[in-house]
Amino acid sequence: MLYESLLLEVGEMIAHVSFNRAEKANALNEQGWKELQAVFELLDERDDVRVIILSGEGKHFCSGIDLSLLATVTTNSDANCGTRSREKLRKQILGLQSPINTIENCSKPVIAAISGGCIGAGVDIICACDLRYATSEAYFSIREIDMGMVADLGTLQRLPKLLPHGLVREMAFTGRNVYGQEAERIGLINKSLAGKEELLASVYEVAKTIASKSPVSIRGTKHILNYSRDHSVADSLEYIATWNAAMLVSEDLTIAFQAKMEKKEPRFRN
Repeated sequence: MLYESLLLEVGEMIAHVSFNRAEKANALNEQGWKELQAVFELLDERDDVRVIILSGEGKHFCSGIDLSLLATVTTNSDANCGTRSREKLRKQILGLQSPINTIENCSKPVIAAISGGCIGAGVDIICACDLRYATSEAYFSIREIDMGMVADLGTLQRLPKLLPHGLVREMAFTGRNVYGQEAERIGLINKSLAGKEELLASVYEVAKTIASKSPVSIRGTKHILNYSRDHSVADSLEYIATWNAAMLVSEDLTIAFQAKMEKKEPRFRN
């Protein structure tokens, strides 16, 4: 499929999605938001894809919402009724949240490869990814505070599950840049790499390792991790017992067991 705002490449069971508006620092316009949701819905259903890499073309990962879209959202109102205007705005905000939710809900692991700026909605997006790697010069900023806004697409909901609350509040209140090495130190990213070439090489190695595992087990593991993040330990233990009662005995389990016995690498079908 062809996209206006994204690039998509698929090979060796790895899909690589790239924001493709380098001339706009990969800011997402209305079409970009629609395509982001569409591509992750597509990849979730593709049997030949086991893991997804998300990056940005050019210098920056993503500079957030395109100002033209933001202007449309904030000015599109009902002159005759304030309640109807607010109701409409709420639906628009929920609509912008939806593509990011689609990343989190995608059954395949999503790895963010971040270089340059990851600003505003860019932070919302990477918080919904499973793994995050960045260059040392990459920087992260909750920039909504400098626009007189409260971030509303997921950063304030997801980031506190990744970082200590004090750090989240500092980033949210000040809008300061957090660069790659600090981001690694505080746990925002898995690893900081020297440059973009090293970043993509490292991310592809991780993706290849994930793609070699049982796809049924990988999808189940992501589902259980997301469930456990949002529920108590007791509820999560009860849930995994029920899950594995239904899903444990699979073709992949047999293949993995036989491969161990024969001391060879297992090969799983899609």
